[in-house]
Amino acid sequence: MNMDPVYSQLLANLPRDIPAPRGLEPLPDKGLAHWHVRLTGTGWLARIPKQSQMDLAASENLRYQSACFQRAAPSGHVPLLHSVIEPSAGMPRGALLVEEIAGTPASEPHHLAPIMQALAAIHALPVPLPEERAPLLNERNPLAGLVALIDAQARHLDHADVPPASARAVKARLADLTQRMAPAVMACPQRLITFDAHPGNFLITPSGKAVLVDLEKLRYSYPPLDLAHATLYTSTTWDRDVSFQLSTEAVARAYEVWAEAVGDAIAGPCRRALVPLRELMWLWSVTWCAKWLAESTGGQGASGDGEDWSARNSEAALIEHVRERVNDYLSSRCIERLLAEFDELQTVLAT
Repeated sequence: MNMDPVYSQLLANLPRDIPAPRGLEPLPDKGLAHWHVRLTGTGWLARIPKQSQMDLAASENLRYQSACFQRAAPSGHVPLLHSVIEPSAGMPRGALLVEEIAGTPASEPHHLAPIMQALAAIHALPVPLPEERAPLLNERNPLAGLVALIDAQARHLDHADVPPASARAVKARLADLTQRMAPAVMACPQRLITFDAHPGNFLITPSGKAVLVDLEKLRYSYPPLDLAHATLYTSTTWDRDVSFQLSTEAVARAYEVWAEAVGDAIAGPCRRALVPLRELMWLWSVTWCAKWLAESTGGQGASGDGEDWSARNSEAALIEHVRERVNDYLSSRCIERLLAEFDELQTVLAT
C-alpha cells in the first residue's frame, strides 16, 4: 500500500501541542491490524488501523480503541493516549496518537511474571456500572457470546487448507461446548480484560515492568481468558520477535503469580475456570486460524470499514510468517499436544 497520502494527512492533522517531528519513522510491520509510525523526537507514535478486528466502522473503531486506552490507563501498564485523528480521504481509518514506550520485547519465559502482574493490575480495576461500560463489549453472558463467535469461525474448518483430521478434532471439542464449560465458568467474575494478551503485545521497560502496547479488543469478561492468551503455545510462538515454549509447570507458576497479584476476591472464584477458559481461548484461536486461511486471499482493502484480513494490507514477510504459524497451529500434532496439556495443567493446578 502507498502510505504517502496517509503520512501527509498525519502531518497535516497533528495536534498543536505535539511539536513538529523531525521525521516519520515507520516501525516494522508486525501486526495484521495496525501500522505504527514514530513521530521522531516527540515521544509519540501514530497507531494507524489497517482494519477493525471488532468489525467496526472506521470512526466507531477509533472510539472503541480510545476507550480501551482510557479504561486501562489507571493500571499503569498501558501507554497514554494523546488524541484521535478522525478518518479522512487521505487516512480512511484515521489514527490514534499514543505514548511511545521505551522497552524490549517480552521474549523470554521469565517475562511472564511481569506480564501476569500487568494483567492483574488491569483485572483489579474498578468495574463501572453496566450502563457506563459502553462502548466496550459487555455481554450479559460472555460464555455464550464467545461460544457463538467460535462457532461462526468454525465454519471455516472445512477450508481446503485445514487438515481433515484437525478439523474433526476441533469440531469434537466444540460439541456441547456451553454445557461443558458453564458449571466451572459461571462463577468467574467479569472484569476488564484485554482479550489480546499474547506476549508479543507487551514491552518490558528498563525497570522490569510489562506494558501492554496493543489495545483494541478490551471488554468486560473472564480474566482467565487473558491468562490463557498469555501462555498458550499458540500465543507464545505467534510474534516474529517473541517466541518461546512453556512447560505445564511454568504455566501453572504464571497463573499463581497472577493470583497473588490480583488477590483472592478475584482469583478465588476463577480457579475452577482456569483450564476450561484456557481451552475456550485456544478454540477461539484455532478457529480464527481457519478463518484467516479462508479470508486472507480476499478482503475489501484499506478504504473500507470493518474487518479485513486481506494479505495485501501487510508486508509479504509478515503474511508468510502468519501462514507458517497458522499451518503449525492447525496441524494434528499441535492440536494433540494442546489437548494433552489441558489435562496435565488440570492435574498440576489441583495439587
